[in-house]
Amino acid sequence: MTGGIGVIVVEDHELLADGLCHLIEHDLGWCVLARVVNGLDVYRACVAHQPALMVLDLGLPGMDGVDVIRQCAQRWPDLRIVVNSASDDSERARQSLVAGAVAFVLKSSSRETLTSAVYQAMRGERFVDPAVFGGMQDAAGMSYAPRPCAVEMPERLLTLRERQVLKLVAEGQRNRDIAQLLSISVKTVETHRLNMMRKLDAHNVADIVNWAYRMRMML
Repeated sequence: MTGGIGVIVVEDHELLADGLCHLIEHDLGWCVLARVVNGLDVYRACVAHQPALMVLDLGLPGMDGVDVIRQCAQRWPDLRIVVNSASDDSERARQSLVAGAVAFVLKSSSRETLTSAVYQAMRGERFVDPAVFGGMQDAAGMSYAPRPCAVEMPERLLTLRERQVLKLVAEGQRNRDIAQLLSISVKTVETHRLNMMRKLDAHNVADIVNWAYRMRMML
C-alpha cells in the first residue's frame, strides 16, 4: 500500500527505475506518480502530477539533467529534487546543487544512503553523498555560487532553449526532429542553432558534439 508523498522517478534505465520505484513504494511507503525516461518530458510530468519529490538521473536523453533541475526548480521552488547519478564528477554535483537540487547521491552507494538523502531532502536539508567532494559528509564547506567569467566560459551565455538544441543536435537529431520534440517551428530551431553556434564559435556538428561533451551533457 502506498500513499503520502508523491514522487516522480526520472531514470531511462528500466532496471534502475524498477529498483527506485520499489524502494520508494515498499521501503518508504510513498507513491510513485510517474516514471519518466526523457528529459524533455519531465516538466510536463510535473505539471500533470504536482509531485513533492523528484528522484532524477542526470544522464538523460533529450535534455541535460542540470537544465531539467533548473527549469523545474524555478517553476516549483518547493519541489525537492534528489539527483541519483552514475558519475562522481564533483563539478556536475556542484552544478546540480546550484541549479536547485537539494541532494546528490551516487548510484553506486547503498540503499541506506539514498534513503537518508530523500528523508533529508523532504525536511528541506541538503545532502551530498560522502563519496563526492573528497568524502565530505555534507555541503557545508563548499561554495555553490555560479562561477563567473562568461568570457572564458561562453556556454554560460546560452539560453535554456539553446542548450536544449545543442544537446539534441549532439544526439544526432535533425532540425525538423528537434522542432517536433520541442513543439516549435523548424525556423525557430534554426535560429536557436545559429545563435548557439555563434556564441560557442562552433562551425559544424563535430564542434557542437565537442561542446556537449565539454559541458558534460553527454556523460
